[in-house]
Amino acid sequence: MSLIFKRHSVRKFTDEKVPDEKIETLLKAGMQAPSACNSQPWEFIVVSKPEDKLAISRMHQFAKPAQKASHLIITLGNLNEACVIGMIEQDLGACNENILLQATHEGLGAVWLGFHPIEDRTLKLKEYLEIPDYCIPFSVICVGYPAHESEVKLRYDETKVHYHKF
Repeated sequence: MSLIFKRHSVRKFTDEKVPDEKIETLLKAGMQAPSACNSQPWEFIVVSKPEDKLAISRMHQFAKPAQKASHLIITLGNLNEACVIGMIEQDLGACNENILLQATHEGLGAVWLGFHPIEDRTLKLKEYLEIPDYCIPFSVICVGYPAHESEVKLRYDETKVHYHKF
């Protein structure tokens, strides 16, 4: 579990480019996630062109880290592949977390930028990247080398744990 306790959101990156092999490893990790009926309803768009990263960074107020990241991994939910449409958010959430954990393992920094279910955000991304109607733009994961080391704070709060006694 030490990897879980090391993972944190990184929003500032160096200019160093992440090798394609590491990006592929992140995608493989994402595809190992559990999904309803093992439908694996995900697709990905990898973005590395500066002009595209800039455009995506301007799509909403919290997307600014996208501009300086080495790569962006856009996670999409393929409605044609989903076994249970109502579970696609859970499927993609697990996929995203796998990518974030693998990024930590690889010595990279990453941050998950929420797009779905906020319609104006998803429409901008869908339009800009020409995403087909059968795919939901779920998130943008910014990936790069962290600009600085951060101290990770443990978040365990025992007041939020309740035990049901039979």
